[in-house]
Amino acid sequence: MQAAGFRCQCTGACGNLHAKSEGRCPHQHDAYAGKHGHRVRLIAAPADPLTTAVAAAALPASELLAWCPACHTADGRAARRAAAPVAVEAPGLFEL
Repeated sequence: MQAAGFRCQCTGACGNLHAKSEGRCPHQHDAYAGKHGHRVRLIAAPADPLTTAVAAAALPASELLAWCPACHTADGRAARRAAAPVAVEAPGLFEL
């Protein structure tokens, strides 16, 4: 967290360009996420959201990033959607 300056290191992988904060997520550890927001607790997680939990536990600290929960969840969702296999159209049941 010290290497990240206690600030989320997402630079748009979550789908949000973070345009109001120069391209990096503005959420800071133990700060509030806006006027009516909740307190943000950053997590250390792999840069690749598709890394399994077992593989992530073995990673050195240099390969981890500080993520706010919102960016981490959105980044993982986007990566899984991009990695999903493309559905092949099957012929209908009664097509000849």
